Amino acid sequence: MLKKFSIILTALLIIGSFIFNSEAIASDKTVTVATAANVQFAMNALKDEFEKQTGIKVKPIISSSGKLTSQIMNGAPFDVFISADIEFPERLYKEGFAITKPCIYAHGLIVLWTMKDIDLSKGLNFLKEKEILKIAIANPKTAPYGKETIKILKKTNVFKDTQKKLIYGESVSQVNNYVISNTADIGFTAKSVVLSPEMKNKGKWVEVDNKLYNPIPQGIVILKHGKENNYDFSKKFYDFILSDSAKNILEKYGYIVKIDKPKK
Repeated sequence: MLKKFSIILTALLIIGSFIFNSEAIASDKTVTVATAANVQFAMNALKDEFEKQTGIKVKPIISSSGKLTSQIMNGAPFDVFISADIEFPERLYKEGFAITKPCIYAHGLIVLWTMKDIDLSKGLNFLKEKEILKIAIANPKTAPYGKETIKILKKTNVFKDTQKKLIYGESVSQVNNYVISNTADIGFTAKSVVLSPEMKNKGKWVEVDNKLYNPIPQGIVILKHGKENNYDFSKKFYDFILSDSAKNILEKYGYIVKIDKPKK
């Protein structure tokens, strides 16, 4: 009798161990995505939809495109890179840190955003006025949105008079913090930020004429780490970003979505 009980108990333990290990394996279904700060809020919606469709978890790592590129080149274990431009992914591909040629998944737009009672209908010349003390922009050396903002200021001939007013955020995310906290009177940020549920109806914003800059071609690549350690999930997420489901989400966040796949 004891022997029979022992056999049954052993069988139950084996079955239990199998179930536990299966659950553990399922819980490890995760893709780590290095995500440019301008995509931060859109990523919440993209993440939810992808997880619903596939059951694969998404772990976004948010920062400026330049900083993420540096981390990737220094061995950060990211599977996919969603950049705020195309230049950083191209660099990673050329230097062997990405296994797919960069694909443009969307074009980003720039807005001027404030929490203060400022008349935004005057055009950018009002940035010269004395009551505007601090203007937040992303660092043009590491953030494409900052680079394009400098172009805007120079094209409208206000850069010289506003240069000393500029405060630089590491990324669009830090610019947002400057604006929300009133550390800056006004800031240049991504349109996707002000259209997000988290930021909608906070403060006032106006879209910058995109003839003053180049709508920012945003790129995606599968990274070398993703190929070597997590290819199936990485490829599924990559394909999802280029799908109609993702397109619909990105358009709601103010992106111009025109997929430009690289030539093979």
